[in-house]
Amino acid sequence: MGRRRKEERHELDDAIDQLIVGVRTQDDFVGLMQQLKERMVNRILEAEMRDHQEGQEEDEGGRVVRNGHTRKTVQTEGGSIQVKTPRDREGSFEPQLIQKRQVKLMGLEPKILALYARGLEVREVASAVKDLYQVEISPTLVSEITNEVLSEVKEWRSRALESTYVVLWIDAIQVKVREDGRVVPKSLFVVMGLNRSGEKDLLGFWIAETEGARFWATVLNELRTRGVQDVFFICMDGLKGLPEAVESIFPRTVAQLCIVHTLRAACRYVNGKDRKPLCAAMAEIDRAPTLEAAEEALERFADVFGKTLPHAVAVWRRNWDRIIPFLQLPEPIRRIVYTTNAIESANSVFRKYTRSRKVFGSDDGAIRDFFLAYKLMKVKWSRPRDWTSSLAALMAMLGEDRVAI
Repeated sequence: MGRRRKEERHELDDAIDQLIVGVRTQDDFVGLMQQLKERMVNRILEAEMRDHQEGQEEDEGGRVVRNGHTRKTVQTEGGSIQVKTPRDREGSFEPQLIQKRQVKLMGLEPKILALYARGLEVREVASAVKDLYQVEISPTLVSEITNEVLSEVKEWRSRALESTYVVLWIDAIQVKVREDGRVVPKSLFVVMGLNRSGEKDLLGFWIAETEGARFWATVLNELRTRGVQDVFFICMDGLKGLPEAVESIFPRTVAQLCIVHTLRAACRYVNGKDRKPLCAAMAEIDRAPTLEAAEEALERFADVFGKTLPHAVAVWRRNWDRIIPFLQLPEPIRRIVYTTNAIESANSVFRKYTRSRKVFGSDDGAIRDFFLAYKLMKVKWSRPRDWTSSLAALMAMLGEDRVAI
């Protein structure tokens, strides 16, 4: 046995010596490796077909009849190779090494998608790949790779969701989309959820020409059909009709108006010298330890600014019933629920990654690009601090039947 292995090793060495005859430069070596890769790929495909034929004959008692080959060019890290994929008459053979219709790069797709997700245009991605990996690819190939993400996006947008979320933050981003030869401003709707385990995730993207309570109702209805049965709190901006839309779809949900949006609305028509004392007075309201203390702070606020800044006082009084829910929560939960900062922070990263996309080519293209950015940012998300104690406080407030995992 030992003698046979030595002979086989010598034969292999002789074969390698013959292969490397004439290899003098790096280009010669790369060319040799491409030839080897091409032959290896085609031999593996032939072996896959033989296994398929034998398996079909054993399972069904019939023989798979071959029907020639399909030829195509496949791009690899070292350049293109010519691949001959075996065929059978019934079309039952599904190659695994290089699948049907696969003509893209093997191994570089994640890197290409990451570069594109960070805001590079397709030509910039092609140039970056050449600089970083010494591989020449065309902008068209980059477009094909990014467009293939659309099937993943479709599956992600229709995936089943958890039955219960502690809080949903909802917001919209303004984008521009090319449609029928013109540029149309649209709203990209974003929903972020925090589940009972303290894990944060985006539940989906939707796009429409205008942001309105009616479309938000459509979004929330879709979440319900995808499995969401209960939401403890939904934090939102001051869009008219939105709280009522929330409560009509999730009756047990508390619609919480974002405090930061309330502060911005109250300061909208205030000049510089009045802004500081106004903000200090409003801070006494939203930082009050109890609902009663907040009501007293609101009355003091109205006494001081009711005549000089009546619109600021009106913002608080008009929205009071939507503002006060968070005041009944323990401190750890307040920090989570009272503002949409969590989703606005994500939106700022979206804008950073998509800043170069002044105009998106289509609705699907906009959602695809935001989805790629989402995949980059989600790896950095973490659970809120003191989540265990926060969950215990929720159990005491809402009842163990709604909160228990």
